[in-house]
Amino acid sequence: MNTLLSAGRYLFPISFLLYVGLHFGLPQVGASFVHRWLGAPLLWNYFTGILISAYIVSCLIGKYDKLATLLMALYVALMIALVHIPRAADENDRLNIFRNVMVIGALLVYARYATKDSRVVG
Repeated sequence: MNTLLSAGRYLFPISFLLYVGLHFGLPQVGASFVHRWLGAPLLWNYFTGILISAYIVSCLIGKYDKLATLLMALYVALMIALVHIPRAADENDRLNIFRNVMVIGALLVYARYATKDSRVVG
């Protein structure tokens, strides 16, 4: 049972590959979430795809994984505040708010119990 449970340390960050695939495979979809006032929507789309990829790699190799997980939780919180709440009239964005709150909770649990490297964040 412990072997199965310890697989979650790898399965959870790997699940974020879906978002990486969307950012690079369908860049116009990710870019459509970028507000006009921010500008350069494709740049932001690819930049966040790279950041999510860095989070995954950090967790898989166990280097700065706690810091990366907390930064990922901050990124998801910013997505709620800057993207989904302003568009909450749309039912999909309301669902994204709830889903992202669950993701933040999972990221915080992961940061507390599954990460290995506490050099930056104790």
